[in-house]
Amino acid sequence: MVKRAVAVVVLAAGQGTRMKSRLPKVLHAVAGQPMLRHVLDVAATLKPARVVVVTGRDQEAVAAAAKPAVTAIQHPARGTGHAVMAAMPALKGFGGDVVVLYGDTPLLTPALLKNLLAMRRHKSDPAAVIVGFRPDDPGAYGRLIVTPKGQLEKIVEYKNASAEERAVRLCNAGLMAFDGARLPALLKKLSDRNAQGEYLLTDVVEQANARGWGCRVVEADAVEVMGINTRAELSLAEAAMQQRLRQAAMAAGVTMTAPDTVYLRGDTAFGRDVVIEPFVVFGSGVSVGDDVTIRSHSHIEGASIANGATIGPFARLRPGAKIGTDAHIGNFVEIKNAAVEPGAKVNHLTYIGDARVGAKANIGAGTITCNYDGFDKHHTDIGAGAFIGSNSALVAPVKIGAGAMVAAGSVITRDVPADALSVARGRQEDKPGLAAKFRAIKAAKKKTKT
Repeated sequence: MVKRAVAVVVLAAGQGTRMKSRLPKVLHAVAGQPMLRHVLDVAATLKPARVVVVTGRDQEAVAAAAKPAVTAIQHPARGTGHAVMAAMPALKGFGGDVVVLYGDTPLLTPALLKNLLAMRRHKSDPAAVIVGFRPDDPGAYGRLIVTPKGQLEKIVEYKNASAEERAVRLCNAGLMAFDGARLPALLKKLSDRNAQGEYLLTDVVEQANARGWGCRVVEADAVEVMGINTRAELSLAEAAMQQRLRQAAMAAGVTMTAPDTVYLRGDTAFGRDVVIEPFVVFGSGVSVGDDVTIRSHSHIEGASIANGATIGPFARLRPGAKIGTDAHIGNFVEIKNAAVEPGAKVNHLTYIGDARVGAKANIGAGTITCNYDGFDKHHTDIGAGAFIGSNSALVAPVKIGAGAMVAAGSVITRDVPADALSVARGRQEDKPGLAAKFRAIKAAKKKTKT
């Protein structure tokens, strides 16, 4: 394949009215990431010299999500050809290959874009290459009419197709690659004299063939060129992306006992021999080391988990949680912005926030780090080998020394020295016979009322 510079144009100006949302369509998330970001990440695998995202007017949120790509504004919106025209000033002087993608196709793969460029650089030197696919139900998709020699003769819209053309199962996916040197001439010849009153990018095929430049097709899997226009289609894309992410994780050495119940993000990073039980949800920014077990119904986001740790069941790791080697985080434990160091155990019914739990420390059930005073967050430092008894409250800022012990039910408001035993609770008093006397008084009052 001839090496040439590549530019990518992503069309993202659509409002997505069928989404019934104030959020621009391309910013709706799949696997926790805006659709536009998925497209740009795949486009980046081409190492493009220029990236231009075409937005609509007043779509500052789309422009912000597109950074560091250059943005061009299409206004008014007058079709896909018009959108590419809006991008042309940002491509001034560029003579390499131009790949046109859509911001609502989050399932694109690097392999497809590589194949698209390879065909553009084929010895036949087509001016344009179109991506086609064969859906189970071709429905109202435009049909790609290809000659026996592999030339794309024309793209026929369904409503204009003959019965013979409608029988063709190869459909137009919309993605294209152009010779950048010839693209301006093709765009210049586009016309809005059609039923839609728009400049349609599909008309470049007719223009290229009229000049004897020729067009070609590359085929893609129907799933990877899926365009999203409705919430229902968004859910289908999510399901497809999750399946892709799960398969990749399992291929890399992760065991999932019920993979269809595990939800991942595109940036979830796993080591080897990780075991994930059913109904685990990963948010963005999670890294998991080797030999980690994540038990059922755990929710993890913005956290790092080191080798050999055990998480859950029913654990929640929030952003900033750093779980050390061989540490244990048990059921109904929440960790936020805190380091749990190697070998430490936080086994049940505990909140650890804005804190450090030292190596091999043991945190008893019901312990709470009281990190917020209504205005500011404060830090709790628990030393290595410390033991915190059940149902203790550690009122930050506070430091528990290495090897110290805190008695169950204590409210700790000042630092505890290393190796000290701290007891901070009210003194127990027993009143013999008072419980029986109390019950008798209550029974007598009840009898009097009746």
